[in-house]
This record gives sequence, C-alpha cells and structure tokens, in this order.
Amino acid sequence: MSNWTEAQTEALAWLEANHAALSDDHMTIWDMHEPSWREYRSSAWYMDRLEAEGFTVERGTAGMPTAFRATWTNGPGPKIAGYAEYDAVPGQSQEAVPYRKPREGVSKHAAGHTDPHSALGIGSFAGFLAAKRAMETKGVTGTLVFFGEPAEKMCGSKPIHAAHGFYDGLDAAISFHPHSFPALTNGCFWETTSAPLWSRIYTFQCEEPETWQSGLNAGGVTHGHAAARAPGALDAVCMMYTNSKLMKETMLPHAGSWSMNEFIPIAGQATADNVAPAIGQIQYTLRAPNIAMCDAAFSVLDRNAEQIAGMTHCTVEAAWVARTRAGLPNKAMAEITFRNFEKLGAPQWGEEAKAFAREMQKNLGLEPMEKPFVDKLQELTPPWEAEKAFREQLPAWQLNYAADDYVDYTWHAPTVRLYVGKPTLQPPAGNYRYPDWTRHAMGGMRACIDPMWSKAAEVIATTVLDLLTDADALARARAEFEERTGGGVGGTEWVAPLLPSDFKAPIGYRWPEYVETPRGREWTVPE
Repeated sequence: MSNWTEAQTEALAWLEANHAALSDDHMTIWDMHEPSWREYRSSAWYMDRLEAEGFTVERGTAGMPTAFRATWTNGPGPKIAGYAEYDAVPGQSQEAVPYRKPREGVSKHAAGHTDPHSALGIGSFAGFLAAKRAMETKGVTGTLVFFGEPAEKMCGSKPIHAAHGFYDGLDAAISFHPHSFPALTNGCFWETTSAPLWSRIYTFQCEEPETWQSGLNAGGVTHGHAAARAPGALDAVCMMYTNSKLMKETMLPHAGSWSMNEFIPIAGQATADNVAPAIGQIQYTLRAPNIAMCDAAFSVLDRNAEQIAGMTHCTVEAAWVARTRAGLPNKAMAEITFRNFEKLGAPQWGEEAKAFAREMQKNLGLEPMEKPFVDKLQELTPPWEAEKAFREQLPAWQLNYAADDYVDYTWHAPTVRLYVGKPTLQPPAGNYRYPDWTRHAMGGMRACIDPMWSKAAEVIATTVLDLLTDADALARARAEFEERTGGGVGGTEWVAPLLPSDFKAPIGYRWPEYVETPRGREWTVPE
C-alpha cells in the first residue's frame, strides 16, 4: 500500500479485515427492505450500531423518526460529514436469484432495494468506521458526523435537515451513490451536478356535502339515495390527475430534460353508496433543471387544484413533501477524492458474479456472454471526461441533470459526489433493455454487490483522512466553496434552504409500509 499515509494504510487494513462482517451488515439492511419514511428497523440498526461504535447519536432529528445524526470527535480539527440512506422502493420486491421472483413471505408489491440504498449506506458507513479506527490508532484529530437520511427516493430528509440547521458548521461532506450514468461509472461529478426535485401533495376534502345543491335536495325526496350527491374528493383527484396530464406539455418549455410523475395516496377513502367521498390526495414530483422551471410547473398545478376544488365542492390544501436546490459543484473536492480512487483502482468482479450474471442472461432467453458486465464497469472515469459526455447531450444553459437530495449538503460545505460502479449487465446488440429485477437481484447477491460498496468504503475512508490531515487540500475546497457562493453560507450567490426552518416532516401521510394485523405482518397492498 505505497503512497498512503500511516492512517490511510490502517483504514484500508481495517476494511480488509472486517470485510466479511460488513458484508453481513449489508445483507441485514437489504433483508429489511423498508420504504420511505417507514425505515424503522433499518434506521434503528444504524443508530444502535453507531452508539456501540462510540458515536453520540441524536435520534429522530428534525422531526423525522427514522433520521439521525451521529457524532464522534477525537479532538480539535475539521468536521467531516457523510451519510447512510436505507429506503427501498415499493413494487420492486426481488429475491437474490437469477430469475424473476418476489421475496418470500411478502407481497410482490412490497418494497425492494433498487440503487441499492442498502449498499450505498453500508459503503459510507464502513468508510467512516475505517477512518475512525485510523484516527484512534494514529492520533488523527477532528470530528466525524454521520447522518441517517430516510426517504431519499422522495428527496425527503436532506432539505429538511438543511432547513433545521443540521449541516451548519460542517467543513466538508462526502456523498456516495452507486453509478447511474453510463458515462460516469467510477468517478465524481465535475461541473454538471444534480438538479432540483420538488414534490407536493394536494389534499381535497368534501367537508360540507349537504350544501351541494341544497335547494333541490331540501324537500320532496323520500330517500337520501335519490338526492344529488356532491362530486366530492374522488372526482377532485380524478380531475386533477386528468387535467394536469393534459396540461403537462404547456407547463414548461420544450427544452432541457425534465419529468413529472404522480402518486395517489388516498382515492376517496373507499367510499361507496350515495355518500360523497370525503378525502382524496394526489402527489406530484417534478425533476427539472432549475428552480425557475420548478416554480413555473407548480404554479400551473396550484391553479389547477384551486379550480378543481371549486368544481367538485371541495377544499384543497397544498403541502410540500420535498423541495431541493440545484447541486453546487466543487472541483477541489472531486480532485481530492478521485486522486484516491486512482490509487485504489476500480472495483473488480470475480467468476462467481459473472456466472450469476450469465445465468440471468440465459433465463431471459439470451446467449450468455463471456463478459456479461458493461465494459466501463471495471474502469475509472476521470471527472473531466464524464463532464464532457454530459455536456455533449445537454444544452449549454442546462447546468444540472437528474435529481438527488444530496444537493442540500453542497450549499453548506464543500461536497463531493462520488460514484462507484454497480453490477450492470451488458446488453446484446440492438436496443434491448434488461428488466429491472436483474439489477435488484444482483443487489442482494454478495459476489455481485460487495465489490461496489467495499470500493466505495476505501475511497471514502482515505478521502476523509486526507481532509482531516491535509490543510492545504481542505483550504482549496473551502476557497472554491466561498467563491461559488459569493462568500460562503449567506453569501451573495448562496441559495438558502427552500423549506422554512420550522418545516414539519411529511411523515403522517399514507405512505406504503408494512403493517401488523391479526393476519400477521403484511404489505399495505395485500395479495
């Protein structure tokens, strides 16, 4: 392990010695597969484990029961942050087998890890534990801050943590994600970073159905079933869904990549008979290149909701679920991190993983490949080369692409966005697209997923130690942060959190979850 400091050598040795135990830890989280805002067991595992490792843990931070902040200090020095995510995605249940098979014992509609956040969390967690070990044994001073960030698939927790001041005072932050861009498998963001994601729930309520056409209903009707019923909240949701679909292409210019999706948590509360549905909800989630575009789209949705409420004899309340900023790049942090990645080399996959991949190809009716994974998976992607690929496909004005709530860290401390290759099948010739279950299955197969999170842990541990011991490197990152923000937090170019400081986490909605009933533990969409 030449060219490493004694502390970095100690961290890498600790990761190697503890690889098997950390692999078990990853499978523990993968097996829990809990969805957004309902990651009760997963977050408790992290909190208990961090306390056992000597961290001071604040539970339920910023009003989020499944969020936390864990702090460990070894004396004066920089304060470096990282985080775990652990939410799974509804409808993506998959066993770690080379064919389509929902997990045993739960509905096929239950949640499953997709990116997978199970490995994202363990990779960062292991890196910070390794850095802590090196700090203890080699006398490196400073503070580690490790956050638990629920509901990333809704971009939920980080804008709330930011608004409540939990990122204040950090000196640097490391954000790791399994690769999701073909042009950026093993590397870091350079200039083009993640875009804003805004999400809002509209709640329609028919609170006074008796006043609908009350003059006509007042007399001469012998049975309530014959009265004209108020349209109610179910009609409101249907009209909101349909009319907003019709108006989607008029919300924003036909330029830049943006997407909008919807989810209906409540559709009339299963009301039947001649009773007006009392409550209905619809959630809209928008990914768009900048804040102005987000504002424009939601102004249309807000107007639609107000008009539809009037038409259906309802009231409407609009409430934010997520509201992130655009990412702020930091080339200095990318250089520090990628320098370590170059020393370590890209992750490598062995024959057991390749055999599993070939079996999936065979079960899909494809010819198994000698090299079943995409070519770039085991190669490094210099940040400036990834940047060139991004710029070739984006208009010059678009500086942000896709979405992730890590962006809220970037406005409070110099932050790197690290990508490490996750197992991805090589497609055959043509436009073939593999079904999603293939990558979900590999996320729970140790030989497939361990190379990714373990390499991330190595990069994170060595980078944390650089930031703690190389004052010049951290100063470069800080100087760039201050330049880009016009003076740091509160500077002339700084963008403040988009949620208020007293924002209440949206934990009370009817999010999908596992429930205990007299029938046992089941998913909210029963078989």
